[in-house]
Amino acid sequence: MDTAATIKNYDQLNRMLEGLVEDETDRIAILANAAALLNQFLEDVNWVGFYLYQEKTDELVLGPFQGLPACVRIQNGKGVCGTAFRGGDILIVDDVNEFPGHITCDANSKSELVLPVHKSDEAVGVLDIDSPMFKRFTEEDRKGLQAFIEILKTHI
Repeated sequence: MDTAATIKNYDQLNRMLEGLVEDETDRIAILANAAALLNQFLEDVNWVGFYLYQEKTDELVLGPFQGLPACVRIQNGKGVCGTAFRGGDILIVDDVNEFPGHITCDANSKSELVLPVHKSDEAVGVLDIDSPMFKRFTEEDRKGLQAFIEILKTHI
């Protein structure tokens, strides 16, 4: 898919998200529908979901997702999700086997994209997307999903 088409598709996805969340106030319901929407929209992914930060234990705990059963708890700073969360950076990992300390929840996952979710001063968690393909995620994916997260943050 070319860059212009990808950007147009993310614009459409983000409008769909706005429609899903505009009148909802329950955080879990919003994140559940967001994960389902991404799972239907994105091609060549095998897991889409959220890990929510638990300050008491300083870990990310499995939240709403679509895909096979997953790791339930990830220590802050560990694996791709914990590293992205601790650093506050979006991480695109072309080959998860080359990421130091990668936590394998599904052996079929080859690449990963993780976006931290922070709302004002509140650390919410991360959006985690896995693919069975190496180098699945692009800069256009990062930008489109960053806009997706910005919409979510105004509603959760």
